[in-house]
Order: sequence, then structure tokens, then C-alpha cells
Amino acid sequence: MDTPRTPYAPVQVTAELDAPLSRWLWLVKWVLVIPHWIVLFFLWIAFLVVTVIAFFAILFTERYPRGLFDFNLGVLRWSWRVSYYSYGALGTDRYPPFSLGREPGYPARLDIAYPQRLSRAQVLVKWWLLAIPHYLVLAFFTGGMRAGWWSGGLITLLALIAAFTLAFTERYPRDLFDLVVGLNRWVLRVAAYASLMTDVYPPFRLDQGGGEAGPAGTPKTL
Repeated sequence: MDTPRTPYAPVQVTAELDAPLSRWLWLVKWVLVIPHWIVLFFLWIAFLVVTVIAFFAILFTERYPRGLFDFNLGVLRWSWRVSYYSYGALGTDRYPPFSLGREPGYPARLDIAYPQRLSRAQVLVKWWLLAIPHYLVLAFFTGGMRAGWWSGGLITLLALIAAFTLAFTERYPRDLFDLVVGLNRWVLRVAAYASLMTDVYPPFRLDQGGGEAGPAGTPKTL
């Protein structure tokens, strides 16, 4: 069961551990996701351009244009699904769809609440100055983010440990799964904040488990 925690409303990251998982498919997933990596490379270029446009829109109107917000949310969703399938979690063998949409049937999901107003003052500093402490932590977690997938770092190391355990025991350790998803949840919260999609500062808190906290801090179990 997930540890009870206070809800973090703007960014909701959920994941379900599929079972059974192939004992050996993880060895070739780096090949299988190459088409996704190619598409995500260009999507993340567009993501950065859209974020710059949104920066000026927020600066002058205090609003993140809804179409731009939905596009960037779609890129983050796509990236999370690919990461979850591959070496950001190895939590499913279901091939991720080529989609910017919600894909509610896929075991890795991301939702970010659309903000009606955003601070002009914060938009000037949050993506670089205010987020620096989180960047330092996430550098250890991820080894850096490149074109939307996590590469190296603690997350990949833990996912590979889980894969080796799966290969010899046919079981993905649940505690390890909860930790890996918690680390990814931290990454995605910071990604949403740094890309100007929320003014709510991400907590320095490792919320483990596949579910998000409910309204009273009671965790949802998936």
C-alpha cells in the first residue's frame, strides 16, 4: 500500500505494474523504442519553441494559451509512456501508442490541471532560478533528460536492477516499483513547473507508489 501523503493537485502521475512481464523483453526494448525516440526528438524541439511562446503569452496576458498547453502536456504524456515502457521503469510490456492524447487504457498516465491564471513575476524566474535546487536533485535521479526520455542516473539503474530480478525470479519487486515511480513523479512535477505549466512549486518529497493521493491525503491504490 502507498504511504499516506498530502495531495499535490496540479500534476497527477499514475502507473500500474503489469503482470506478467516478460523475463527477457527488456533486453531489446532499446531497439523497439527507437521510432519513439526519433519522433520525440522533434516533438521536444517543438516543446521548447512552444514554451518560449507561452512565456511571452503569460508575461503579457497571465494566461498559458490552451492549445499550446495541451500540446506540451501531450509531449510530456508521450514521454512518460515511453519512459515507463523502457528504461525509466520497465513497468509494462504494452507498446506505447504514438499519441499526444490521454490514452486512459495505458498503464502510465499523466494529467496536469490547466491554470486559469499564471504569475507574470514567477514566469521570469521559476524556470531557471527557482527550479535550480530541483535540477540539482534530478541530475542525480536521471543523469539528464534528452529529447524526452530519461537516460542513465538512479532511475535507470533501479529499473535495470528490477529487470535482472524479474529475469531470475519472474517478479518485479513491488517496493522497487514504488520507488521508481516516485522518482519519475518528482521528475514530471519539476518538468511541468519548469515548462511554465503551473505556479505551484514542486515539493521536495518522494511520493512513492503507482497512485496519487486522494482529497484527504488518502492514497489511491491502482
